[in-house]
Amino acid sequence: MPGYLTTHVLDTATGKPAAGMAITLYRLEAEARRQICRVVTNDDGRTDGPILPEAAFETGSYELVFHVGDYLDAAGVAGERPRFLDLVPLRFGMAEAAHYHVPLLLSPYGYSTYRGS
Repeated sequence: MPGYLTTHVLDTATGKPAAGMAITLYRLEAEARRQICRVVTNDDGRTDGPILPEAAFETGSYELVFHVGDYLDAAGVAGERPRFLDLVPLRFGMAEAAHYHVPLLLSPYGYSTYRGS
């Protein structure tokens, strides 16, 4: 089975996909963090393809950084400065070649995630 990584973002405050959110993927190696890519969500709150496709997949530790503050600013969501949530980092491991789906459910004051299918 090929390995790859997908994600999507849902804005639970509006009940809609979080379109236009920047997401950065890093590979964690010992104490170092190497940027793999930076993408922006489409109108469905997803990336146009896997954020880590089969050809680039390696098992190991990773970090997705969701640029929530910039998304909320662009969406015109009022909030204090600094925002309660700005950058949301999610660290996770991929131990085998499989489809990993790591979504983010967010509001201006909270978020959750899970391993989806």
